[in-house]
Amino acid sequence: MLPLYIYWNYDGSLLDLGFYDIRIYSLLFGLGFIIGFYLLHKKFRAESVPEEKLDKLLVFVVVGTVIGARLGHCLFYEFDYCFQNPLEIFIPVRFYPEFEIIGFRGLASHGGGIGILVSVMLFSWKQKINIYWVLDKLALVVPLACGFIRLGNLFNSEMIGNPSTVPWAFVFQQIDSIPRHAGQLYEALAYFSIFLFLNFYAGKAQKEKGFLFGLFLVLSCTARFLLEFFKIDQVGFESGMVLNMGQLLSLPFIIAGLILMIKRNHILVKAIN
Repeated sequence: MLPLYIYWNYDGSLLDLGFYDIRIYSLLFGLGFIIGFYLLHKKFRAESVPEEKLDKLLVFVVVGTVIGARLGHCLFYEFDYCFQNPLEIFIPVRFYPEFEIIGFRGLASHGGGIGILVSVMLFSWKQKINIYWVLDKLALVVPLACGFIRLGNLFNSEMIGNPSTVPWAFVFQQIDSIPRHAGQLYEALAYFSIFLFLNFYAGKAQKEKGFLFGLFLVLSCTARFLLEFFKIDQVGFESGMVLNMGQLLSLPFIIAGLILMIKRNHILVKAIN
């Protein structure tokens, strides 16, 4: 009798057209943007911000996310390979050993975060909108998109967890027959929880613009930092490191979030002084 583990045998493919494989990951990635756009549309309209500004923000954020996430992966995780194959950084094809449309296989969330910050800075400057106001609004929807992306990683059977014998362990049959923590699912649930908390908290808290975004950074990156302990190393050079690359990259975001929360919370600043 087989143990009551969850046997997971998805390869991530939704529809293979021969020349291009439509992935569930891509569908969930896009779904995160679509739902986020819908929620932001309601918030912009509630505060009488012209809808055309949201349309422009969407373009800035999508471009910033993709470019930042792709560059982040290449710089932080696969620098040598991307240096030797520079065309594959932004062209979603493989030329060797044969031509193949592969999409962007390799996106780093921390790089995507940096890309979003840069794009919001440019958007706020061009549209003359308070950058903290924009960041606070994005903080309400980004965790939802992050959760969908991690579900995409689950369907790809990637970013798998360490071996485990817990009853809810997953056996990623595309990889091996070892029961493991479903690190991707843990993160997805964490991000969905943060999404619910921030949207509830936003209606209750009266803080300076930017505080909510700082709280988002602290919560999401702390969750990422802690849950990395349940996952295997993503690349070979992480072997033997006390903290892996995902954790090292999370620390500056956590610190920045704490600083932003303190600076944008005048009550806390007065208490400290």
